[in-house]
Amino acid sequence: MAEKKGQMFRFRAVDKAIWEDLVKLFESRGGPSYCWCMVWRPKPVGASKWPKNERKRMLRAQLHDLVSNGVPVGIIAYHEQTPVGWCSVAPRSTFKKLGGPENGEEDENRIWSITCFFVKRAYRGRGLFSGLLDAAVSTARDRDARVIEAYPVDGDSPSYRFMGFVESFRNAGFVEVGRAGSRRYVMRLSV
Repeated sequence: MAEKKGQMFRFRAVDKAIWEDLVKLFESRGGPSYCWCMVWRPKPVGASKWPKNERKRMLRAQLHDLVSNGVPVGIIAYHEQTPVGWCSVAPRSTFKKLGGPENGEEDENRIWSITCFFVKRAYRGRGLFSGLLDAAVSTARDRDARVIEAYPVDGDSPSYRFMGFVESFRNAGFVEVGRAGSRRYVMRLSV
């Protein structure tokens, strides 16, 4: 649990027991139901044109497969009993290529990636992003991550803003190790 600017938030790794909370959050006004956080996850050819209910089904299937092996797909933030925020975090091996450094000596399962954030509008500006980031780092560390990787953008970027901003990750101790395309930075935290 974390207290941020007068609001009490609690964070929980997504498992099968709280799938309905994830659905409630994603399908809430402004929620990411258009993508179901499947942008960076492996999916069949042509899946990008599938309707959102199919992306929802794909995330649920991945949730089932990963959680059965003790691996979360992300973190949900709660205010009281209401889901109000999301952060996608999982081993890098469970995502498509994100642009981070690749070196045959690294164990892909010990490098975790943070790929997406969503905070309900009413809870923005209350420190919830930092709480989600801290919870994601703790979750990865508790599951034996050696490195946590993120792919944020500059604050004035016109795209990929859902991946977070460089300054927030710098403030959390992440360091830049490269670029992924023209907008995304690759930042790492050793744990």
